[in-house]
Amino acid sequence: MTLAADEFIRRFLLHALPRGFHRIRHYGLLASARRKDHLERARRLLDVAPSPTEEPTDEPQPQPTCPCCGGTMIIIEVFERRYQPRAPPPTALPSGRHAP
Repeated sequence: MTLAADEFIRRFLLHALPRGFHRIRHYGLLASARRKDHLERARRLLDVAPSPTEEPTDEPQPQPTCPCCGGTMIIIEVFERRYQPRAPPPTALPSGRHAP
């Protein structure tokens, strides 16, 4: 997308805060190291059920190892059986049509 200089500056300045304002994401219930305490207190004041906690198991979970280097792999996401991960979009041909 190509923009004129004045339009670019206008859009850029929409993200700049006026003097005296602070970014909200650095404040509030979820911002500090005491977020668990803050959320627990908010749940208690609102009379909401506590967050579900998993019971610790006695046995450590077996960690898969990397087939290349043998290091421990970290599981980032596990898909349920009924859901398959999305495939990347098909590549487009020079004519703009998708390959079969």
